[in-house]
Amino acid sequence: MLNLLKLSGLIDRLNAAVGRWVAWLVLAAVLISASNAAVRKLLNTSSNAFLEIQWYLFAAVFLLVAGDTLRRQAHVRIDVLSARLSKRAQAWIDIFGALFFLLPLVVMVISLSWPIVAHAYATGEMSNNAGGLIRWPVLALLPLGFALLGLQGLSELIKQVAWLRGLITDPAAAQDGSVTRTATR
Repeated sequence: MLNLLKLSGLIDRLNAAVGRWVAWLVLAAVLISASNAAVRKLLNTSSNAFLEIQWYLFAAVFLLVAGDTLRRQAHVRIDVLSARLSKRAQAWIDIFGALFFLLPLVVMVISLSWPIVAHAYATGEMSNNAGGLIRWPVLALLPLGFALLGLQGLSELIKQVAWLRGLITDPAAAQDGSVTRTATR
């Protein structure tokens, strides 16, 4: 179990690093958007490439930080019922959700999207818009983002099982997604 906790820590650090890096893409999107608006107003011209790169950046931010959002326990949860349950019951719900919903969804999305990415790359697929961008980089964000989410789901699963076994402190209590080991048995 200690090796799995080390793997969980590695996954947590990966998603935290991706989350910090992707935050800069928000700034890039804002600067591109503002520049595009200024050029459109001042010079009465625009570029489809500028519009599409904004969409690409939005997709990157949304998809690539999903794993970090799960790591920080900042995802949307419906706690109407589970808030009334014990921490152990909540942990079992999280384990069930990861095993039967999150991880199968991740596998399905990656397996369905990867052939689309490969086809777009192989054919050099471009946007239909004049001056548009190549498509495979934005399409590749889907399997990449879901891979990061799946890895984080695995990490959360490991932490929940370790907590149930008394090996770490409550992972849901840590705001930054970190865990503290308790005395080993």
